[in-house]
Amino acid sequence: QVRLEESWGDSVQAGGSLRLSCAHSGYARSRECMGWFRQAPGKEREGVASITRDGGTIYADSVKGRFTISKDNAGTILYLQMDNLKPEDTAIYYCAAALMSPNDCDARYWPPNFGNWGQGTQVTVSS
Repeated sequence: QVRLEESWGDSVQAGGSLRLSCAHSGYARSRECMGWFRQAPGKEREGVASITRDGGTIYADSVKGRFTISKDNAGTILYLQMDNLKPEDTAIYYCAAALMSPNDCDARYWPPNFGNWGQGTQVTVSS
């Protein structure tokens, strides 16, 4: 059974930094593609960043240059380093993992409810 468990979020001030982590357990092919997503109140889910098995990354324009997605050597822990946070980054953040080809591994175009998902964690950025 595949499971993803996210770290606790936090409240930070604008300009601050925060790192989220997501632990994946289950068969390896289920994490061929991993991604971070967020959903703010009243808004649709947004794909933030994704990473392939070989480390290829793609970011949403809204976070490019501020957020970094990475994973540990075993590929079982996914990270999202968030720097220069802005109030508009406030949202519930989710991690997800799926069996997906590198060409399709893009959080911006992730099919709804595809793969396995974490429970979500709240990130609040105050001005």
